Amino acid sequence: MSGSRAVAEKAGSRQRLQVKVNEYKENQNIDFVSPRPVQTTVLGKTAKVCLVPFSLSNYKPDQLKCPKSLLDKNSNNEVACKKCKKIEIKKTCRRILTPKMEATSSKAESTLQKSSLDVHTESNKQGHKSTSDTVILSVDMESSQDGDSDEDTTPGPDDFSGLSPYERKRLKNISENANFFASLQLSESAARLREMIKKKQPPESKRKKPKKRENGIGCRRSMRLLKVDPSGVSLPAIPTKPTLLVTDENPLLPPGPLEMTPENRDDNSELFKGFLQTWAEVNKTNSKNTEELSSIKSYKANLSGMVISEDTVNKVTKGSILSIAIHPSEIRTLVAAGAKSGQVGLWDLTQQPKEDGVYVFQPHSQPVSCLYFSPANPAHILSLSYDGTLRCGDFSRAVFDEVYRDERSSFSSFDFLAEDASTLIVGHWDGSLSLVDKRTPGTSYEKLISSSLRKIRTVHVHPVHRQYFITAGLRDIHIYDARRLTPRGNQPLISLTEHTKSIASAYFSPLTGNRVVTTCADCKLRIFDTSRISSQIPLLTTIRHNTITGRWLTRFRAVWDPKQEDCVIVGSMAHPRRVEIFHETGKQVHSFLGGECLASVCSINAMHPSQYVLAGGNSSGKIHVFMN
Repeated sequence: MSGSRAVAEKAGSRQRLQVKVNEYKENQNIDFVSPRPVQTTVLGKTAKVCLVPFSLSNYKPDQLKCPKSLLDKNSNNEVACKKCKKIEIKKTCRRILTPKMEATSSKAESTLQKSSLDVHTESNKQGHKSTSDTVILSVDMESSQDGDSDEDTTPGPDDFSGLSPYERKRLKNISENANFFASLQLSESAARLREMIKKKQPPESKRKKPKKRENGIGCRRSMRLLKVDPSGVSLPAIPTKPTLLVTDENPLLPPGPLEMTPENRDDNSELFKGFLQTWAEVNKTNSKNTEELSSIKSYKANLSGMVISEDTVNKVTKGSILSIAIHPSEIRTLVAAGAKSGQVGLWDLTQQPKEDGVYVFQPHSQPVSCLYFSPANPAHILSLSYDGTLRCGDFSRAVFDEVYRDERSSFSSFDFLAEDASTLIVGHWDGSLSLVDKRTPGTSYEKLISSSLRKIRTVHVHPVHRQYFITAGLRDIHIYDARRLTPRGNQPLISLTEHTKSIASAYFSPLTGNRVVTTCADCKLRIFDTSRISSQIPLLTTIRHNTITGRWLTRFRAVWDPKQEDCVIVGSMAHPRRVEIFHETGKQVHSFLGGECLASVCSINAMHPSQYVLAGGNSSGKIHVFMN
């Protein structure tokens, strides 16, 4: 009984060890799932388990070895397997496996060895528990590099039963792609293309310079270039022309008084002498109008009676008109205009034909931006120019006297500080101001003042409180007190900062000075209340009006009507061409339409101080006059 029990225990231990070995083999066939693609390799080594019974009674520590017969038998089987499969496995592995896969195989080999050792240890434990027999697990690892493998681990893509379908398909695709690219012969095509490129590149060749002929005749040249005549005699040298110095387009006129010499007439003619005598005899002063303002209704009726005709339109100057003035005489209608060319044109509308009443003078070399008849002596006309000169034309003596001259500066505007026109305030384009006294000998200023403006476009004096004057800058309007002016650091009494764009002009109302009208490039006319000169001046009215004249037209400057100081006159860009009059409330009072006689824009306008006569100048030198 004891013998049968021992045999049964030995058989049971063998079955248990065989089950574990089978589980190990099945685990080797389980596909490894990874979240990212991992290269799968074919293991080139296989573990073989040999079970040998032995008795513990004859056990010695140094005798734990396998029987020689069993080892010889296993070795014979392995040699036979190697001989059968060696050639086929080498061919298949060389075609499919890559160096990276072989590296992975070595890693898998170490893992398999570790697993087999675990199985060996576990079987030893079970053998020690058994009282009769013990099983020894031996593992035989063979390298794939020597071509040793079992039939189940053959790495062929079609007959490799150990790989998954995906791995077999992948290896098949790799082989097909390799064969396809090999059939394209890309390396041979690239080599041929390189040879073609090298052949097409032309060899660098340096241009050979032609050798000079020492005794031969050179290229044929014309006799003109050789500077010889047909007979072979050399021509004389051409005299060099003297170099001309580049002169200024608008040279300054010589200082001192200039004679009144008309450019469009003969100064010795009897007609010109009669013209001078006519202007000299007109000595009616421009007395201040103390009458009450007429009603708007009667004012509109008088404006409606003013018309224009071909006889009241005439070309007076050569270039654009920048300033205009009407003589205060009530006997004759005399109009003066300052042009961009530096000319001053005078027109007597009582002369017929109209061309006989026009006389043009050249007292300046640059644009005449400001023009006034003297309030003390209407036979004097004062003109200011960009060239830095201020002259007074005296018709009784037929001369233009020089009042103020500064060649380093450019003047923009002026006005009379005193009622007798003895002192003047002059504005400069660089933002400075000059006080000039006509009674002082010489042509210099009395005081040079630096204002807080970068530029000054217009200067206008208060008609009642003549110590105040207003200046129009680039964006601001400043009011100064002439009694507090210092050479440096002058701050204005009042600043009007409501304007958003460039300012063209600013003028007090002509009788009381209670209003100020400004013209701005933001298409607005603004009227301020200056009845009280304080720190704050309220804005009364904003009139929407197109003031964008462009590059070639003179900028609009809204001015007051001397007879009706609550109305302003300004040019218009509307069609048909017109000159408009607005009330200080913003309502339009009248529009002067001339039809065919007024076919251009009158940018600069002026009204007679006592008569209903309106004169407007355009950018071609023409003057248009509306009168009863």
